[in-house]
Amino acid sequence: MNILEEKPGTAVELKNLLFATDFSEVSEAALPYVTALSLRYGGTIHLAHVLPETSFQRPGAPDPAVMGSIYENAHSDAQEKMQRIADRLKGFPHRTHLRHGKICEVLSEISSEQKIDLVIAGTHGRTGLGKLIMGSVAEEILRVATCPVLTVGPKVLGTVAPVSRRDRDLPPAQINIRQILYATDFKQESLEAVSHAVSLAREFRARLALLHVIEDFGDHLHEHPGPIDGVLQKLQGLVSDDAGLRYPPEILAQFGSPAESILQAATEREADLIVIGVRPANGHMGAATHLSRAVAHKVIVGATCPVLAVHG
Repeated sequence: MNILEEKPGTAVELKNLLFATDFSEVSEAALPYVTALSLRYGGTIHLAHVLPETSFQRPGAPDPAVMGSIYENAHSDAQEKMQRIADRLKGFPHRTHLRHGKICEVLSEISSEQKIDLVIAGTHGRTGLGKLIMGSVAEEILRVATCPVLTVGPKVLGTVAPVSRRDRDLPPAQINIRQILYATDFKQESLEAVSHAVSLAREFRARLALLHVIEDFGDHLHEHPGPIDGVLQKLQGLVSDDAGLRYPPEILAQFGSPAESILQAATEREADLIVIGVRPANGHMGAATHLSRAVAHKVIVGATCPVLAVHG
């Protein structure tokens, strides 16, 4: 299913939003984006939490009574937390899903059952041995999702503005997207995302910048500018003249490290959203994106705006 359905003369359609939470502050940061999108598109919020399968370190089979007690306590605690969030969603169309199992498998089941159009999750990053590691829930989602995933990283400043409405503990919000940065390496996975970037730019009447980062630019590029011209032409050809955008797209070719260049371009333009293309993994996170593991994680956890990952 194409999650952000593009139609002539309209923008995007979001009927079912999956908010995956582990009840952490990281997940909490993504909640305003969930309500903002629900408010704008009238979409149903599917609040989901997955209780992982319990593992026992000591040898031998665990006592069934002990295991049952552990699951019962964990389920009861999660149920209370889910209810607290659901209470805050009063007035928004919503459903709750509390299940046991492997995170990626359960979320895939829910997505299929509920025809999810967009997954939204908070993520955090921490450095270790030169690597950036995303929060486990968001990493699992990105690794297996077959639909677009909106990640809200730790540095997001916020593109939602509260609006007053009575009888709601959680104020609804209006999402404000004025500038979108779409980054591509021209591989098929990244090209799948361009229609979504264009659709969102049209929907929000936002400015759109198209970026390609040239890593291997050699020592004599100033003498032979052909590669640069070729990149600019490719970018220009990604958006048709009748795309219905309010502003002509900005075309950018930069030299350097992909992650740093993407983040720099987003910062300079005060981007409200970064759009990148990804592909499902083959068993490990390193295969989950056309960008390298470090690059993809750096963009997601380093951006001061949400990142929309569209699967090809």
